[in-house]
Amino acid sequence: MEKIVYILEDDKSISELVETTLEMNGIASRSFPTVREFLAAVKDRAPDVALLDVMLPDGSGLDVLATLKSGKNEIYCIMLSALGSELDKVKGLNAGADDYVSKPFGVLELLARINVAFRRGKTADLNRGGLCLDENSMTVTLNGKKLDLNNKEFQLLKYCMENEGKVLTREKLLISIWGYESGETRTVDNHIARLRKLGVDYFETVFGVGYKFVTKK
Repeated sequence: MEKIVYILEDDKSISELVETTLEMNGIASRSFPTVREFLAAVKDRAPDVALLDVMLPDGSGLDVLATLKSGKNEIYCIMLSALGSELDKVKGLNAGADDYVSKPFGVLELLARINVAFRRGKTADLNRGGLCLDENSMTVTLNGKKLDLNNKEFQLLKYCMENEGKVLTREKLLISIWGYESGETRTVDNHIARLRKLGVDYFETVFGVGYKFVTKK
């Protein structure tokens, strides 16, 4: 079945711009100005990617996000909002958003983020030594034992496994996983420490820089 993007946006000029950009790049999309219309369409067919405005005439995009993430369908959700402060981004990401884009935005950047979402959908699992990450079921096992990870720990581990052998700065990890452009880098250290405590000792510390994921021999 063809992949499709749903756009929840009450500003017609923005939704038309996004739809046109996606159409020019061979991506199907539908736009909805209200929460009611959007959720009705999701019941009929769930999208692969949802672009969610926050402030809408009949509700909040954050409430829609919660509804989508509580369902059985694995919908990649990107918040698309004029609320672009660091606190707003943190609130959206902590609420379960997979990505957060502030208005005004560049359509090419948004397109790239949507393509990232599509590529992630193609990667069901990652295996590195005795460590196995299954994206479809959101589970991680280490030598056959299931690890209890929260969403950010899972995303952090997945990103590092996908970038095996590369030195990843704390700032790069903050942007990629938490959406921070700047912030407290101890957040990264604390999550790495938690993973190590669970037995995931694949992380090499690059002092003064960040970390490198290295598969154990």
